[in-house]
Amino acid sequence: MSNENFIKGQGAQRNVINRFDRYTYEPDDEDFETVKTSFTEVFPKTIVNQVKSEDLPMEYSMNPYQGCEHGCSYCFARPTHEYWGYSAGIDFERKIMVKKNAPELLEKFFQKRGYKAAPILLSGNTDCYQPAERQFEITRKLLQVCLDYRHPVNILTKNALVLRDLDILKPMAEQNLVSVSLSIPTINEELRRKMEPRTSSAPNKLKAIEILSENKIPVHVMVAPIIPGLNSDEPLNILKSISDAGALGFGYTLVRLNDTVEPVFVNWIESHFPDRAQKVLNLIRSMRGGKLGDKRYFERQRGEGNIAEMIHTTFKIGRKKFFDGKEFPKLSTANFTGTKDQQLRLFD
Repeated sequence: MSNENFIKGQGAQRNVINRFDRYTYEPDDEDFETVKTSFTEVFPKTIVNQVKSEDLPMEYSMNPYQGCEHGCSYCFARPTHEYWGYSAGIDFERKIMVKKNAPELLEKFFQKRGYKAAPILLSGNTDCYQPAERQFEITRKLLQVCLDYRHPVNILTKNALVLRDLDILKPMAEQNLVSVSLSIPTINEELRRKMEPRTSSAPNKLKAIEILSENKIPVHVMVAPIIPGLNSDEPLNILKSISDAGALGFGYTLVRLNDTVEPVFVNWIESHFPDRAQKVLNLIRSMRGGKLGDKRYFERQRGEGNIAEMIHTTFKIGRKKFFDGKEFPKLSTANFTGTKDQQLRLFD
């Protein structure tokens, strides 16, 4: 696809082949120009997922939407769309599955006998504040359930839409029940529009950190992913900016292009940055043992080689310089009883 035919506002420019499909069909480029976002209601039996990955810190996650409109070409969640019979390409961004029964499922989960509360990550896969949330408000309803049951939740999002729910987040924060992690891979707005075309702008994300912090809602930032040759010169500037805005902590990841994320990203970078696409891809390979992806626990987070080590060193410097003395609070499970009653738990 030529630059002239590039579809603005999307990361994927075509539907890559679904690994599980026996037959495939690839429309003409003109067909992609007319693709509109569609929403399909699905009816899962559960909404809370137990996280079993050895190198991930959370115990539970929940995702009110499957697929994501934000359009990040490198999104690790793209291959999950294939399990629903869709493509990890344009389908992932334009065919969104909506779990309207999520709040009721969450309430049933909290009422399970023997359940011991642990913070739930909202979301662990696709963004809970993607544009669809303006229409469906499922995330808002999930947060209300968490407040009603006094259950802790960590929110991860790329969207300043989280500020809409300050009226719920503030009373949750008063009971130490919520934190917000904003994903900010770049504060270069021109680059942001290409990397994550339908997310909030970098200035709006920084403003969101300020507002959340002013309302005593603890904010963490994920500087992710770091793509060598693209945004790898930004960490110190990002860390200073988010620290000044009030963030209490941060994390970061190195880009990895597993399964069908790879062809989506390769097509994206060759279209947007044809002059340095091969350089960037080779730098990624240098961190991934000659490949573009890595599925090994722990190693997939850290990477290998000189480029990866330089990035790790930069973040160590930034942590000492901009976050020294800052501490991110641990959320409380003390007042969760499995009911909406305000009577505190007498026995553990």
